[in-house]
Amino acid sequence: MTAAGWDSSAFRDRVQQALDSFLDEQAVRLAPLGPDAARLITEARTTVRGGKRFRAAFCWWGHLAVAPPADEDALVRACAALELLHASALVHDDLMDASDTRRGRPATHRQLESEHRGAGWTGDPEQYGTAAAILLGDMLLSWADELLRRCGLPLTQVAPALEVFDLCRSEVVAGQFLDVSVQARGRADVETAMTVLRYKSAKYSIERPLHIGAALAGADRAGLDALSAFGLPLGEAFQLRDDLLGVFGDPETTGKPAGDDLVEGKRTVLVALALDAAPPAEAALLDRSLGSPLDGAAVARLREIIDSSGARAQVEAVIEQLTDLSLAALDRATVDPGAREALRGLAAAATQRTL
Repeated sequence: MTAAGWDSSAFRDRVQQALDSFLDEQAVRLAPLGPDAARLITEARTTVRGGKRFRAAFCWWGHLAVAPPADEDALVRACAALELLHASALVHDDLMDASDTRRGRPATHRQLESEHRGAGWTGDPEQYGTAAAILLGDMLLSWADELLRRCGLPLTQVAPALEVFDLCRSEVVAGQFLDVSVQARGRADVETAMTVLRYKSAKYSIERPLHIGAALAGADRAGLDALSAFGLPLGEAFQLRDDLLGVFGDPETTGKPAGDDLVEGKRTVLVALALDAAPPAEAALLDRSLGSPLDGAAVARLREIIDSSGARAQVEAVIEQLTDLSLAALDRATVDPGAREALRGLAAAATQRTL
């Protein structure tokens, strides 16, 4: 599937097929454990279904930026490994944020908590849901490594990509802990919020998938650095867009409640800018409201504070600046011309979205 014949919908279908086939294998392996293991597989299938598949797509085009694939099916499986990593992060993130929903359905811990309660089992349903979500997230993380190693490409070709993948997973976990710690302290300046954004999301969403694809194609250090110059600012713009959607997004589109990031108390760049710029009384209201139950009127009031402070417009401007910086780096990079155009399209999709 080259740039000339690129069909993003068909690519997403191929990634889904690779994930489904991999989970079919796991279901056979775990069948001796009985219905509880089958339930874990069922929930895993739900968590990996749907989504934009940005990480898989950036992995694919990171490879094609360097060289055409010798085995398309094997490369698709390698790309799908990034989606297992993403699913793991979402399951754990929803649990840590106490989110009730994900893509319009109950979050994993809430779904399994509900099943415990409905079955009338002994013990605490919430604790059961928590334990099950931790275990599923761990399982998905383990499977991501397994799928990349067993994608079908020679191990000598996969080994450099596994080194990047190791670093990627460490960055995601450390970035997530930084985010948890920032929320626990109840404060974060813009610089700290940007560090959380970079390591919790930006790098693993775009830069590292590009690196993994390129490493599978045999890229050297200079090639990886050129992709970083494109991928890192784009990843930051991607997450800043996500932060805007977490406050101002339409629940019918995002599948999350209105102002979900505010209810969860996320100390994002958007919030940090608003706290710096809003009048003292409004900043104090925003600060003490973060992480508390909020009705529609309260969410609307906090949105108004953030908007009137200029923070929303400032984040929009930063997204535009980072995207321009990213595309300028892409124009300078020595990459396949078709891949360059495909990556420009992905950049637009990642930063100009409503979901």
